[in-house]
Amino acid sequence: MIRWIKLVLFIGSLIPLGFLLWKFFVAHPSDMSTWGAGLGANPIKAIKHTTGDWTIRFLLATLAITPARKLLHLPSLIKFRRMLGLFAFFYACLHFTTYIWLDKFFNLHEMLADVAKRKFITVGFTAFVLLIPLAVTSTAGWIRRLGGKRWQALHRLIYFSAIAGVIHYLWLVKADIRKPLEYGAVLAALLGYRLLAWIRPIVKSRAESASQRGAEAVAQ
Repeated sequence: MIRWIKLVLFIGSLIPLGFLLWKFFVAHPSDMSTWGAGLGANPIKAIKHTTGDWTIRFLLATLAITPARKLLHLPSLIKFRRMLGLFAFFYACLHFTTYIWLDKFFNLHEMLADVAKRKFITVGFTAFVLLIPLAVTSTAGWIRRLGGKRWQALHRLIYFSAIAGVIHYLWLVKADIRKPLEYGAVLAALLGYRLLAWIRPIVKSRAESASQRGAEAVAQ
């Protein structure tokens, strides 16, 4: 059953790319001069925005797995987290490739100038770089090599990557900031859940210790 769900999830995760390609070639498939017309007046911008949107969406979906499996009592959801995370990296690669290839034509000088002058590009590049070690070490073999605790510590970089991704989007847009704010609200809720899950045992432990000390004082 899990295998079939993974297959459906894999195919579904490719739908945004397929839709993007369809819109790119839909105008006149045989006429290369019209490719991209289906994406509007600025097809490169449309591709960057679409791939960037889906990068953040897959990051949020990846982060949602842990609270969802605990709140819904569905531990099997953990089996889909790796695929979602890798698709976040996949769309991040498409986003980054669109920038360095279609937008900048591999002009390293221009790209470095962008990174230095435009803070939203600096933050976006940081978000992408943070995803690289997570994608590389996503296999069971790397979990064994690093050990469970070190692997988990490394993969907490996804929090910082997601935060940087939302900030990148927020600083990029100039007029309508509703979408990055919506992503930010979802991210804040997911991180807030993790913070509460981390604090609750500490508070409970301290409360139990205080109660025990009080009982011992009464007994004396």
